[in-house]
Amino acid sequence: MAWYVAGVDLGGTKILTVLANEAGDILAEVEVATEPEQGYGAVLDRITETVLRACGQAGVRVGQVAAVGAGAPGPLDPATGVIHQAPNLGWREAPFRDNLAERLGRPVFLENDANLGALGEYTFGAGRGCNEMVFVTVSTGIGGGLILRGEIYGGAGGGAGEIGHIKVVPDGPRCGCGDRGCLEAVASGTAIARRARELIAGGAGAGIAARIGGEAEKVTAATVSAAAGAGDPEARAILDEAARYLGLGLATVLNLLNPELLVLGGGVMRSGRQFWEPMESSLREHSLESAYRRVSLVPAALGGRMGAMGAVALALRGIGAAIPGVE
Repeated sequence: MAWYVAGVDLGGTKILTVLANEAGDILAEVEVATEPEQGYGAVLDRITETVLRACGQAGVRVGQVAAVGAGAPGPLDPATGVIHQAPNLGWREAPFRDNLAERLGRPVFLENDANLGALGEYTFGAGRGCNEMVFVTVSTGIGGGLILRGEIYGGAGGGAGEIGHIKVVPDGPRCGCGDRGCLEAVASGTAIARRARELIAGGAGAGIAARIGGEAEKVTAATVSAAAGAGDPEARAILDEAARYLGLGLATVLNLLNPELLVLGGGVMRSGRQFWEPMESSLREHSLESAYRRVSLVPAALGGRMGAMGAVALALRGIGAAIPGVE
């Protein structure tokens, strides 16, 4: 009898669920709003419904789903399936894995969402064929996942890979974690938008302000990127500064872990050469020559599906399935 796995990517704003066969080929996908304000139980119900709908789309019975992989934000323990804290969802000490397994009647495997982004790219995307890989996503925040010797490295408590909280500017801007000068505070999409708003508030940033009708609160990293692409010097300077800080932070990762592959994803990385080139120049400047010479830098390949595909890979690994073409 044919069997399948489901992959669930749970975020603060949306839930993306895919159904895949034993080779990891996607047969169906369902996306819904998370609506965390409705409460923990309601979100679990919505996840359950997405799995059932995906099965229905593919003409598969739930009993044919061998396992479900799930990625969730916040510090969590994959071994116990407990999400310790998910600020964007308002959860603390939530026994997510067991609660979802009870609803679906299927085994559930849980992992941090950034780690699953790494596992997705490693298994099905840009990281196929390598054993030592670091994945970094630069978006609203900056997250990371480590694949060492072909396995997710979570550290002693599952919290390894917090690349966004490498300190790069002593006494720099306040970070969401409470500290100052973290990479996330100076190189994320949020940091880029904040810097642009500061310029506008100070009477500068005319090229950026013109794109959003002068309403500084509407500025996003995409606004700055578009203005830079149109030749605005202040927007270019903001992107250049953020990119160089990112390169500095990534150099620390390279010098510490000496990976063979660095996969970069997230909305900010889609700013193109105007962001990538100064980032790479800074990385080269601050890395040990031996580490930089060994690493390859590549863009992420799976786009918005990377977390869900990582969840598929987690489910396949959880039941001991071999993935064709993956060692």
